[in-house]
Amino acid sequence: MAAEVLPIVGRGFCFEDLRVGFRFRTHRRTIAESDLANFVNLSWLTEELFAVQEGEMSDASRAIKGRAVPAALVYAFAEGLLLPTMQDTGLAFLNATLDVKGPTLVGDTIHVAAEVIEHRLTSKGDRGLVRFANQVVNQRGESVLEYNPLRLLKRK
Repeated sequence: MAAEVLPIVGRGFCFEDLRVGFRFRTHRRTIAESDLANFVNLSWLTEELFAVQEGEMSDASRAIKGRAVPAALVYAFAEGLLLPTMQDTGLAFLNATLDVKGPTLVGDTIHVAAEVIEHRLTSKGDRGLVRFANQVVNQRGESVLEYNPLRLLKRK
C-alpha cells in the first residue's frame, strides 16, 4: 500500500493568497507579570520603569500608572501572534518602521489587525514582496503600536 500524502494544516499565506486591501486579525494574548519578568531578564532591558514595582517608586516619578511593558515585548508578541499567517511561506523579514502609540501594561490583552498595503513580485518573479500595516490593539480598542513590515513570501 502506497503511503498517502496528507496535506499539512496551518500553512500561512502564499503571495497569491494576498492582495492590496486584504485585512485580517490575529488571536489575542494577555500579557502576564511573568512575561514582563522573563522578557526583562532575557533582554536585559532593566529600565526602572519595567524592573521596579510601582510601590517602590514615588508616584510623582511615574508618568505611566501600572506595570508598563517594553514596546520591544509588544512587538515580539505581535510577531508571535502573526506567525501562523506566514508559517512555511515566509522567507524573510526585510524592513519596517515602528511607532509606539501608547503604553501597554501587564494584564492588557492584545491582538494584531493587519492590512496588505503593498503587493508585488520580485524582479525574478519567483517570490513576492508584501508590506503590511500592522496595528497592535489592546482590549479597549486602543492602538498601542503600529509597524509596517515588508516580507518576502513564497509563491504557490
